[in-house]
Amino acid sequence: MASSRIGVALDLSPGSKYAGEWAFKHIVKEGDYLFCVIVSRRTRMEGETHLWGDYGSPLFHLPEFSSDGVLKNHGISPDWSTLCLLERAAHEKQIELLFKIYWGDAREVCDAVVDLPLDCIVLGSQGYGKPKRRSLGSVSNYVVNNAPCRVLVVNSPIYM
Repeated sequence: MASSRIGVALDLSPGSKYAGEWAFKHIVKEGDYLFCVIVSRRTRMEGETHLWGDYGSPLFHLPEFSSDGVLKNHGISPDWSTLCLLERAAHEKQIELLFKIYWGDAREVCDAVVDLPLDCIVLGSQGYGKPKRRSLGSVSNYVVNNAPCRVLVVNSPIYM
């Protein structure tokens, strides 16, 4: 059976962490590729990061991604519990785990779908109510309506 290319949008919030866990339990199977897509809100890029501004970072494997130099250079605040969870799950399911970083608005997740290309993308919900979503906009709504692949929005029990 062919392997799937599954993306999980991670902002390292409880909602995205739950979406990652959910994807491992219910979608990812042995031999799949899991792309963790991180969008850093930092807009000003310095040094080598500036080279990839429009296209996101190169792909990183977990050991390289979790090194302090990569995280610091790309403006990412690590959530070590999420990284440990991903590492353990990737080892158990025998999947290829890769990371890609984009900069700017969280809607850049749609770029990842095209760049990588993904068969599906899994997003967590922030749990905002209708009034807050109306004023701030909904990233998941934008991705559902604009991504050229299947999109799964996972509601965390934290927000239910």
